[in-house]
Amino acid sequence: MKKKMISALLCAAMVSTMLAGCGGSGGGSDDGGKTDDGGSKEGDKLVYWSMWEATEPQGQAIQAAIDAYTEESGVEVDVQFKGRTGIREGLQAALDAGTEIDMFDEDIDRVNDTWGKYLMDLEEMAKTGNYEETANAGLIAACREKAGGTLKSIPYQPNVFAFFYNQDLFDKAEITAPPATWEELLDVCKKLKDKGITPMTMDDAYATSVIGYHLARYVGEAGVREVVTEGKWDDPAVVQMAKDIEELASSGYFSENVGTNVWPAGQNQELATGQVAMYLNGSWLPNEVKDIAGENFKWGCFAYPALPEVETELTAEGVGATGVETNNFGAQVFAINKDSKKAQEAFDLITKITKGEFDAKLAEDSIGIPADSTNGEWPALVSCAKPVMEGSTARFTWAAGSEANENVTPIMKENFIKLMAGTVTADEFVEEMTKAGN
Repeated sequence: MKKKMISALLCAAMVSTMLAGCGGSGGGSDDGGKTDDGGSKEGDKLVYWSMWEATEPQGQAIQAAIDAYTEESGVEVDVQFKGRTGIREGLQAALDAGTEIDMFDEDIDRVNDTWGKYLMDLEEMAKTGNYEETANAGLIAACREKAGGTLKSIPYQPNVFAFFYNQDLFDKAEITAPPATWEELLDVCKKLKDKGITPMTMDDAYATSVIGYHLARYVGEAGVREVVTEGKWDDPAVVQMAKDIEELASSGYFSENVGTNVWPAGQNQELATGQVAMYLNGSWLPNEVKDIAGENFKWGCFAYPALPEVETELTAEGVGATGVETNNFGAQVFAINKDSKKAQEAFDLITKITKGEFDAKLAEDSIGIPADSTNGEWPALVSCAKPVMEGSTARFTWAAGSEANENVTPIMKENFIKLMAGTVTADEFVEEMTKAGN
């Protein structure tokens, strides 16, 4: 009898446990997926994979925006700070596996090129929310262009690649205005050198940007890609580009360390310490060297100078001289997974981060450029780049397409550094690259 009673009690306990489990799954519950205290259950949160670390200024500013969004909307966010390595190595595999990810971010080219097939069309949500009224028009256009004409990503934390310089050294050399043409740049370099100032330096990490920018000023990015992918290194425009750089080297306008600088030696040990006047780099540079340069360092910025038209045999569309209105500018971008069931919530969070108060906070905390055009006051260290950014009406991608052939890039980089260092001539550079391209 006791055995039968114990058995009955065990069965009742099991049934009770099973019923409790069914009610707690959220699948058949009428509580809207909420716990008793009003919080979201694990599967009901908006999932965001971030390219930042939680300890970075960007991560901290974004977390503040998320906290405000959750407080206002009641939508909880599972933000996973993956860092650059984590998201680049893990996102695609996770998306392929069907992992619940509603939104993610990275740079404009990687998101739209590498992960393009996972992106949701954002045109309707942007239109309904009047998103573009205060967005950076150039960056929105770039996002559409990268996605084949449709808006599939939202830009934030813009950047521009240009010449950054030490205003005090320019003043010492009595340079009253930054150069806009190549001839003007040569004149600036001469004035600096005459005052005993080394005009410019470069680090190995950015060497391809120099060759890309310069050649693109002659033949456009499409022309640069034609050169590196089809091995047209003997084109007259390439030869002229090499001779231009050879002139800088032979005139002593590059630092004597340019041939051996490994990033960040040039920017940290030469530019930031006042030993060199100019450095071609991104608008993130002042932030990277601020502790070395000190609060009294006066920054200046100008677009890569315009070049005259040259003879070329390239056939790529867009071949021709390109002026200072075309620059390598970009941004990080947010995207929404095309399979997300919380697309509107994700877009609302993106808006919270990229507009108004938190866009301004992100810019201030990271010493970056605001994405919201109504946030007119830029952080002091990068305010010098504002005329270049606002004057940019057309866009080069990273290194202006010079890295389009990964088999050639290391050889090009090695030989171009030698060209800047003056250890090879323009003709020798062209000869070596012609061999590599065959």
